[in-house]
Amino acid sequence: MKNLSVPEPAPAAMERSRALSARIRAEMEASASGVISFQRFMELALYEPVLGYYQSDSPKFGEEGDFVTAPEISFLFSRCIARQTQQILGECRHGDVLEVGAGSGIMAADLMAELDAQGVLPEHYLILERGQALRQLQRATIEARVPSLLPRFHWLDDLPGTGFRGVVVANELLDAMPVGRFHVEEGQVREWQVVWSDKKDHFDWQLTAPRPQLERAVRDIEEKLGERLPDGYSSEVHLSQVAWIKQIAERFEQGLLLLLDYGYPRAEYYHPQRDSGTLVCHYRHRVHDELLFLPGLQDMSVHVDFSAIAEAAADSMLEVAGFTTQRDFLIASGLLEFCTEVDPGSPHYLALVQGVKTLTLPGEMGDMVKAMALTRGVDPVLLGFTGRDLLG
Repeated sequence: MKNLSVPEPAPAAMERSRALSARIRAEMEASASGVISFQRFMELALYEPVLGYYQSDSPKFGEEGDFVTAPEISFLFSRCIARQTQQILGECRHGDVLEVGAGSGIMAADLMAELDAQGVLPEHYLILERGQALRQLQRATIEARVPSLLPRFHWLDDLPGTGFRGVVVANELLDAMPVGRFHVEEGQVREWQVVWSDKKDHFDWQLTAPRPQLERAVRDIEEKLGERLPDGYSSEVHLSQVAWIKQIAERFEQGLLLLLDYGYPRAEYYHPQRDSGTLVCHYRHRVHDELLFLPGLQDMSVHVDFSAIAEAAADSMLEVAGFTTQRDFLIASGLLEFCTEVDPGSPHYLALVQGVKTLTLPGEMGDMVKAMALTRGVDPVLLGFTGRDLLG
C-alpha cells in the first residue's frame, strides 16, 4: 500500500478503525477461503454498526469532515429540488417527500423551507437513515433552520411499505452503495477479493474465480456494449444499486424518484480507456484510490452506471422520464431566477456566485453529476428536464 500524505487520525479514530479491521478479519477467518469480496468489504467499511464510516459519530460533511455535497455548497440547490418537488406534489394527492440518505439534513431543511414559502408543504417529510449519529445531526440541523416544521419530519429504519405517493429524493446516494470489482484476464472474468496479509500487516488484494452473479453481470455489460472488455481491464458492477431501484419500485404507487449522482451512461462508463474503474476515497478533503486504507475512517464512492439504473427502472414498470446534467436540471428548475433575487451588493453575493459556479461549471459538478427522473402515474413534462435531454 502506498504511503499517503494525509493527516494522522486521532487516537480514538484509529482505535475504531482497528476494531473494524478486527471485525473484517474475523469474517475472513470464518470463511473457507480466508477472503471476502470487495463488495462485502465496502459494506462493512461504510455500514457496520457503530464502527462503519456512515454509522460512526465522526464528522463527515463540511470543512471538519471529508467532503462537501451540493446542499452544503449552496441553498439554491435545495430550492431547485423544491421546485421540481412542488410540481409533483401537485399531481399526487396527500403525497409525501422521502429523502434517502439525508446527509447533514441541510437539504431537508432548505427544501421544506421553500415548499413552506410556496404554500405546498407535504404532511410528512420522511428520512431514511439508519445511522444514529447522522439522525441526531439531521434533527439538530432541521431544528436550527426550520424549527416550526420539525413535527413534519419522521425518520425511518427502512423503506416505507407499498403505496407510497409523492417524491423520493436521493442525492449522492447510489455512489455509496457497495459494488463488486472485476478484472479481465485472458478473456476470463476474475473478481477482486480482499485478504489480510500478515507479511504486510494490512489488507491486500487477491484475484479469484468470480461469484456467478458478478460474472453474469460482466458478460451482460459486454453483450450490451457489443464487444468484449480488453485484457487487463478492471471496473465495477452495480448489483446493489440495481437491486435498490427494484425495491423502491415495489413500494411506489405514484410520483417521482429523483436521482442526482456522479455517473455516466454505460458506453462511457465502460470505455476502454477507463480501465481501472471509478472508485475513489475521500479522507479529510483528500481524494485518493487506496480503497483498503483506514477502514471506517474514509468515505468510498463510485460512479453510477445510469444505463443499468434506467434498465432496472423499466424492468420494474417505472418510466424513465428524464436524464440530464446537474447544471441543466438546476437551470431548468429556476437557478438563475433565484440568483436574481439576491442583491449584488449583499455581503453574501460573492459566496453565492462561487457556489453556483461549483454546482454548474463543467470542470466542477455541472457535467459530472447527472440527474435522472423515474416516474409512475404522473403525466406532466418535468420542470427540471425541459432543457438539454440526454435520454438518447
